[in-house]
Amino acid sequence: MRLSDKSAIVTGGASGFGAGIVRKFLAEGARVMIADINGDAADAMAKELGDKAVAQRVDVADGASVAQMAEAAQKLLGRVDILVNNAGVTHLPAAMETVSEEDFDRVFAVNCKSVFLTARSLVPVMKAQGAGVILNVASTAGVSPRPRLNWYNASKGWMNNATKGMAVELAPDGIRVNALNPVAGETPLLASFMGEDTPQMRAKFLSTIPLGRFSTPEDMGNAACFLCSDEAGMITGVCMEVDGGRCI
Repeated sequence: MRLSDKSAIVTGGASGFGAGIVRKFLAEGARVMIADINGDAADAMAKELGDKAVAQRVDVADGASVAQMAEAAQKLLGRVDILVNNAGVTHLPAAMETVSEEDFDRVFAVNCKSVFLTARSLVPVMKAQGAGVILNVASTAGVSPRPRLNWYNASKGWMNNATKGMAVELAPDGIRVNALNPVAGETPLLASFMGEDTPQMRAKFLSTIPLGRFSTPEDMGNAACFLCSDEAGMITGVCMEVDGGRCI
């Protein structure tokens, strides 16, 4: 019960890596807000997981929606000890100059602007408490970028840099900030990363991962639980690769 008496918000919490983090946090004793743009999926998951889970529809790229989420979290959870910025999107694999402006704007709004918006709404809450943990879910794409996902790569590199800057600035306030860099996993984004979900494309992806498998929601939940627990009390500004050796 490493997160006993803690309250957490997990954005993009109704599917993929976010759902794995939600389930692990609940298993370790936390109260969790499942915040997702798919409100129906968040509601269904909260009902499945019991009284310690609550649902909230949020568009993480919209300031008013994020502010509403923060207000609801304080009301429903009592306090916010942990914020996991997990929601993310990508553009389809393409030559960098052919990606549409609409797709570029969407990637940076969801992957980058969201971190600013959640910080604007929740850092003051954590400062008032004198403690808090923020975990940003970036990607190995931000550490070791590959061709044809250029603007997605850049957005995740931004998240890693923002994590370190946030960690330095917020440390005197008792707030730790870290990031996770997963390799591709069995999530709704997998087909988008690959362009097409075929056995051949999966084999090509897996050949770049020394441990020979994708990241799983359980892998992410375990790593997130450690970094957000008091066991990691001396760890801040770390961008941890959960990638089976992909970035070596």
